[in-house]
Amino acid sequence: MFKCGFVTIVGNPNVGKSTLLNAVIGQKISIVSPKAQTTRNIVKGILTTDNYQMIFLDTPGIQKIKTSLDEFMIKSATTAVIDVDVIVVLLDGSKKITEEDLKIVESYKGRTHNLVLAVNKIDATTFERLYPELNKLNLLNYVKDIVCISALKKENIDELLKVLEKLLPEGEKMYPDDMVTEHSERFLVGEILREKALLMLDQEIPHGIAIEIEKFTEEEKIIKIDALIICERDSHKGIIIGKDGEMLKKIAISARRDIEKLVDKQVFLKIFVKVRSDWRNNTEELNEIGYNKKDL
Repeated sequence: MFKCGFVTIVGNPNVGKSTLLNAVIGQKISIVSPKAQTTRNIVKGILTTDNYQMIFLDTPGIQKIKTSLDEFMIKSATTAVIDVDVIVVLLDGSKKITEEDLKIVESYKGRTHNLVLAVNKIDATTFERLYPELNKLNLLNYVKDIVCISALKKENIDELLKVLEKLLPEGEKMYPDDMVTEHSERFLVGEILREKALLMLDQEIPHGIAIEIEKFTEEEKIIKIDALIICERDSHKGIIIGKDGEMLKKIAISARRDIEKLVDKQVFLKIFVKVRSDWRNNTEELNEIGYNKKDL
């Protein structure tokens, strides 16, 4: 009896959703950084075994709406829990389980899907600290199961997959065996570049940057890419470029390494920086960059 179904991962920003997706798929398909708003689109990962095919949806972190980009991200997260088989609420096990955490869990109560809690970051705590927090979760009788994991260390990932497999419906495969994501290389290249910028730039700038791939030309042995880093202020542009272009060069070198691993070809990457004031509240700009709510 082969099983196939959809599993959505939800939770607060920086709780480890993208790290978990990469851990279950076994390779990097969702970018990771310690900064909020790292995931903006729904990122789909596909895990196929002899017994099942799980289609995972990684969602933007739950947050307050301040800009039109935030509205897009909230709609992405909301759309990703419609007509799925299992919702995994990821919680930070290295901290106390708060009333806010419990409200997030309760918000998925009473729906048609199965609800599973994954308590992440157990590598960063002790059993003595974790046990009282798990007691709070054990009182939630509408939850199908609770699994303690470390997405970073890949601890108990197999146990989580066993729980999810039991909750999947019977069905035929939706994707080929060797397919791990349906996102295009063009999309993934943009995400890699944004990840490198997130990791290298100052704390305040990442919220106001986006990536636009202007050219993606594939030849026999090389791929030529022209990319645009969009920011909101001239002062941010100067920081992104850096003294004598050093920061932009560092971002490009780091991104090109990962892109070459992705496409398995030599990459010629050119990056430009452009200021578009308040692009996060400009519907036309958001649509052009790839954050169109109508596509969700």
